[in-house]
Amino acid sequence: MTSALLRLAAPVLRSSVLVLALGVPMWHAAPAQAQIALPSMGDGADLTTSEERRLGDRIIRSLYRDPDYIDDPQLHAYVMGIWQPLVQASKARGDLSAELQERFAWQVLLGRDKSINAFALPGGYLGVHLGLIGAVSSSDELATVMAHELTHVTQRHIARMFGEEKKNMPLLIAGMVLGALAASKSPDAANAMIVGGQAAAIQNQLGFSRSMEREADRIGYSLLAPAGFAPQGAVSMFEKLQHASRLNDNGSWPYLRSHPLTTERMADMQTRVPHGHTQPPVPTMEHAMMAGRARVLSRPGIDTLRQWTQLPKAPGFAQLNANDQAAQLYVATLSQMELKNLADARKVWNQLSAHVQAQGDAAAKQQVRWLGAELELAAQQPQAALQLLGIADLRGPQPRPTLVLGSQALIATGQASKVSDRLQSWVVDQPHDATAWRLLAQAWQAQNQGLRAVRAEAEAHVAHYDYAAAIDRFKAAQDLARRGQGDHIEASIVDTRLRAVEALLREQAREK
Repeated sequence: MTSALLRLAAPVLRSSVLVLALGVPMWHAAPAQAQIALPSMGDGADLTTSEERRLGDRIIRSLYRDPDYIDDPQLHAYVMGIWQPLVQASKARGDLSAELQERFAWQVLLGRDKSINAFALPGGYLGVHLGLIGAVSSSDELATVMAHELTHVTQRHIARMFGEEKKNMPLLIAGMVLGALAASKSPDAANAMIVGGQAAAIQNQLGFSRSMEREADRIGYSLLAPAGFAPQGAVSMFEKLQHASRLNDNGSWPYLRSHPLTTERMADMQTRVPHGHTQPPVPTMEHAMMAGRARVLSRPGIDTLRQWTQLPKAPGFAQLNANDQAAQLYVATLSQMELKNLADARKVWNQLSAHVQAQGDAAAKQQVRWLGAELELAAQQPQAALQLLGIADLRGPQPRPTLVLGSQALIATGQASKVSDRLQSWVVDQPHDATAWRLLAQAWQAQNQGLRAVRAEAEAHVAHYDYAAAIDRFKAAQDLARRGQGDHIEASIVDTRLRAVEALLREQAREK
């Protein structure tokens, strides 16, 4: 997900279908009379669902190690609130088979990259750049992009394209992806790899066919309304692309180079929206704040952050609408936090809280409370964070941001025993949540349960497919068990998990 990765590898990745870069074809739908019949899901695909998942896992474990990867609970929860209804709509439509539901990951990764991009990977993974979240005007526009990418997955476009090539093509391309990631610190090496004969051949031979893009446009568009999103978002998103295509390419719209706009697709999208419903959807206050959060967390630089801290003091602030005022107050608060000016951040947050309370937007209020709890934790005031979260413990279902922030606050106030049981239940359902595993390790350590803490650290590495690091921690746990820490059951769990992860590491080595 790094800028280096996209800059060096994108020409190969986009055309090789491993990275289905967000481009104009993603949200254009063909009119009914022009639709091309495509094979049913998976027809002609030499790549099985299991092989596709393994290929995705191989790529994703490198992205997890990428410094641009970010697990921000608030942004992740917001994006998942868009992704999950789309997945359910796809299931209801009959596109998402039971096999795909079981075998694919259905995970969304966020990257700090400021470029406006999103991509699908084999095995049901979706990558979203913070630049995209910061650029779209509404959740409906973001849903348009994600619905298109989801369709690439459910229609097995990756497998179907691989089915047209030699069976060694998946490993060839995956190797190039990993090579580009590894060479991110050495541009010369990466360039040599990418501009070589193999890369050129792949770039010339592969790429989604227009029929597949039209299928993703058509099906993706059909998911919006059932998932609760305004289809007009597709039109307004397309208008953004059209406008961007008229500007000089500054690198912020990378897909426009490989997916040029066409008047045919522009007209197709316009005709799909019902007559009289072409006005763009009204943005929500929550989205305005989340777009601002994405911009701040994409590392814009100290000078920019300092400028953003002054947004509420700008002469035209009072003339802005309520959503834009909330967004600027949110950005100013978070920018002060990033600059470690916590006293100033609290002053602006108080303005933000009063403003949002007056508007009565429940989702926006929740985002403000989470930001306040984040601020109080940074100021080492965990009890104040708990008050903002409105919790005394973590019993019962909680949104992930509340779980993460609440766990941090409870551990800091010496109440780790209220954390461990809830987190254990959470990781059973969400075993790839490395952040939750690390918090569980902290909770066990605070309760002097060293063996359990080290095992949780190991599981955090497993969650991101770093099996070598996991084995190291499991062996450390075995040493603790031999010294008498923990009980027999916990020691047996460590032994069993160690053997299982060692087998996964051997399989990983064979893939290389």
